[in-house]
Amino acid sequence: MRLQQFFFGIYPYIALSVFFLGSLIRFDREQYTWKADSSQLLERKQLRLGSNLFHIGILVLFAGHFVGLLTPHAVWAVIGVSDEAHQSLAIGVGALFGVLCMIGGVVLWRRRMYNPRVRATSRLMDIFILDWLLVTLGFGLSTIPVSVYHAFHGDVSAMVLLADWAQSVVSFRADAGLLDGVGLIYKVHLFFGLTVFLLFPFTRLVHAWSVPLTYLFRPYQIVRTKLVRYHR
Repeated sequence: MRLQQFFFGIYPYIALSVFFLGSLIRFDREQYTWKADSSQLLERKQLRLGSNLFHIGILVLFAGHFVGLLTPHAVWAVIGVSDEAHQSLAIGVGALFGVLCMIGGVVLWRRRMYNPRVRATSRLMDIFILDWLLVTLGFGLSTIPVSVYHAFHGDVSAMVLLADWAQSVVSFRADAGLLDGVGLIYKVHLFFGLTVFLLFPFTRLVHAWSVPLTYLFRPYQIVRTKLVRYHR
């Protein structure tokens, strides 16, 4: 119980504090390292495939976790989404985009480990964070069969308890006891997921803060060619 209280009552605040403060300090003091360190010039084919699948998958998964866990139960009820429907949606979306993300991640991992040029320019943290993300994703996918089993028996308790716990964390009243009735695989996935936030400021993941959303709304650019005549 003491370990559970630490990992799910205290550790979330440690991870999130490092996430926010670490990112701020790195941006303030090490802006030259605030980048994705793209290796596109070294190899493009596998990068294009792996990066697209990985980013699409992880963005949808993050949004799904954020909305699914932090939306109060009363809101789901108001919009007419039952617990059973919510559970089925979470399973379907999580399975589909989790697999896409895993495929993309494995392609990126294979490229980074076995392409000599990419491997030569890779730092230890680049490899470590990719490994950590894939393991986290693997545990997440491992929760799918358990969730399907629960859904088959009409049991939504795990989903509700996980949401209640997440909402207790963001409201600064973390209640680790809510996870007493949740399976071990969910807790392991939570720990690995929380640790991603802890590691975030020390990796290339910081480039996620600088996603160019304004690019989607920028005005059109008119480009005119300049004809140059050469006289002999």
